[in-house]
Amino acid sequence: MEAAGAAPLVEPPRRSTMLATMSDAALQASLVELIRRTSTQLPDDVVRAVRAARGAEAAGSNAAYALEVIERNIGLACDKSQPLCQDTGSILLYVNTPVGYDQIAFHHAAEAAVRAATARGYLRQNSVDSITGANSGDNVGPGCPDLHFHQWRQPHVEVKLMLKGGGCENVGATYTLPNPSFGGRDLKGVENAILDCVLQAQGQGCGPGILGVGIGGDRVTGMACAKAQLLRLLDDANPDPVLAGLEQRVVAKANQSGIGPMGFGGATTLLGCKAGALNRVPASFFVSITYMCWAFRRQGVDLAADGGIARWLY
Repeated sequence: MEAAGAAPLVEPPRRSTMLATMSDAALQASLVELIRRTSTQLPDDVVRAVRAARGAEAAGSNAAYALEVIERNIGLACDKSQPLCQDTGSILLYVNTPVGYDQIAFHHAAEAAVRAATARGYLRQNSVDSITGANSGDNVGPGCPDLHFHQWRQPHVEVKLMLKGGGCENVGATYTLPNPSFGGRDLKGVENAILDCVLQAQGQGCGPGILGVGIGGDRVTGMACAKAQLLRLLDDANPDPVLAGLEQRVVAKANQSGIGPMGFGGATTLLGCKAGALNRVPASFFVSITYMCWAFRRQGVDLAADGGIARWLY
């Protein structure tokens, strides 16, 4: 029996059995294949959304033609196992691991996989020193790849990869509320800020786009929340009915703007909007918006105990 006033018992860490069984070579091979598939094949939910958007555009319109070219690009990239876009983007890895898993070893394996994938042409040599302008040549350097580790009580490792191009990253934004142009610190102000971001982007960012939105937090956590929303399926439903309504209104209103695919006009400016919310301090109210292009490159795997791929997630 625990003595009165004694500190509560702390559950000891559960050492992952994967530490002893996972092969470095198998893990690296799995990560290379994850990169290849993410770079060259759009997930099914995105392909369905692009096809539906093409069907919604007027036959013979510039918008329909733009979406037809996008569909052809999707098919050719998959058939040839070549990148969907010459800008293979920032490399973001979201990794859920059991307690006790060696995250340092995973980081090393991820860097080795990025080097191998770059050498094989799945990634363009895309990582540049911000001070000197020198290209690393292998996509590895400070902040690249960008890994986000989280522990969970599951017995396996889950890895999700997102490749985010620079063009769409350029048209993301962080808004501060209240704003005389958009409104106060309320849902209407949030909605107006999101729609202003779409308006400012126009055809830039390779639309039709997908928005990730982080409401609240600070300037760092808000944008991190926004990017994490892009890991959701396009056709999912937000469990928060207030946020679900916001997402639906933003897409409907953006698609009434007439901006259309690539800014050519039409009925498809956005393929989706995904929003999350964080607590904030009273002095600040940020709305962080990350814009994803039609080449919505995200994929994920569950890893087996030996480091192989047990299941694809998208």
